[in-house]
Order: sequence, then C-alpha cells, then structure tokens
Amino acid sequence: MLTFCRRVPIKRLLRRLHNEAAANPNNTNSLIKFHGKWPVLEQDEFTQHMRIISNFITVEEEQQLHEEIEPYMSRLRYETDHWDDAIQGFRETERKKWYPHNRAVLERVRQVAFDGAIMPYVHILDLAADGVIKPHVDSTRYCGNTISGISLLSDSVMRLVRTDAEKYQQGNTASNDKEKDTAYRHQPVPLRDDNFYADLLLPRRSLYIMSHTARYNFTHEILANEHATFCGNPVQKTRRISIICRNEP
Repeated sequence: MLTFCRRVPIKRLLRRLHNEAAANPNNTNSLIKFHGKWPVLEQDEFTQHMRIISNFITVEEEQQLHEEIEPYMSRLRYETDHWDDAIQGFRETERKKWYPHNRAVLERVRQVAFDGAIMPYVHILDLAADGVIKPHVDSTRYCGNTISGISLLSDSVMRLVRTDAEKYQQGNTASNDKEKDTAYRHQPVPLRDDNFYADLLLPRRSLYIMSHTARYNFTHEILANEHATFCGNPVQKTRRISIICRNEP
C-alpha cells in the first residue's frame, strides 16, 4: 500500500508516482489506495490480480491510437443513459481491424495481460468529461477472467468495492432472473458492512489489468469529478477513452 499520502499538486503527485512505477515496474502499489479494514489474505490477492502499468504506451502511441479511432468516434453522439444503466455520458464501439502500429500495441497488451488469445473485437469506450461509469461487474457470460484497458487522454480514478461473489454467481444462474443472466454488466450490491474498498489512480497512457479475484469479487467504477480524489488530491477527469481487451468466457 502507499507508504505516505499527502496533499500536493496533482501533477507533482503523478510525476512522483510515474517515477516510482518506472523504478519498479512490478510494484503498482503506489497507484492503489486501500480504505477500511481489509483481510490480509484478500488484500494480498487483490494486489496480485489488480495491476496498473504506468506509461504503458508512449505519447506517440497514444496519438496514433487516437488518430485511428477519432474519425469514427467523432461522428457519434454522447449517450446519457446506457441500455443496462451502467454508464452515463459515453460513446462506444468495437473494432477488429487496426493499423499495423496500433495492432503491435494491442499485441503487447496480450503478452503482458493475458495467458492466451484475446477476443477479436476490442471495445472502445469514450467517456465525456462529466461522464461516469457506475459500479458493476462484467458478466461471466460475455467475458473471461481478465479485463485490461489502456487509458487515453486523461487521468481518472477507478474504485473497486467488495461484493458478495457467491450471491452474485447465484444471481447469474437464477432461473427466475433471465434479465440479469443476459445482462452485459451486473450491478450487485457491495458489502458496505465490511467497509473496505480500493481507489486506483489510472494515469493517462497507463494500462490496468483486472483479473480473477479483482475481476469477479469487486464492483468497479470510474468516479465522477466531484468524488474523484487520490491521496486527498482532486483528480479532474477530462474526456477519457479506454481501449479494452478481454479474453473469452
């Protein structure tokens, strides 16, 4: 966990965290802030299964990815309500074919984040400055044990809150709840009584890798600007594009 947190200008904080991540690429704890009373074993599992790689792509690679997707995304309008009520202020699409230099970046994601192949269609989620992603767990029906995303254009704060995995799995297979079973994103009730969760700073051009325990047992969300802080410092999200890879269920 963080060895110290104090209020400093966010740019200075990010620069310090970038330097820490560059010095020790295998240690992402500086980008994770734990809240509440975590069971020791669960916190250890979480740090193994929730990783953030700062500066995963270069400024040039970010620009190339953006240039490829922007002509299409700019023709879409931002939606205020998602069909499953999990996102507000967003545009999204999927893309299978990429320019060779961008395909090389996605191959790097595959090598770092996945044991095998990734799903052929890559999800692109464009979140407006005032957009939010509500707490949810991606359905096991449509996604395997790992979700990995590159953050373009903006820093943001992701929050993961422990949920009741057993009840969630039962809800997925309940014969009298077909709507939940077919939903792309589920919104289970977090275990508020346990009062432990984690805030993650996702710097621009970073890669997050959410797998196993972190993927199944926690809701994840992107906080609205009025709630987004890290180490007591406000993190002002502007327009954010995430390029999300998944493996097969």
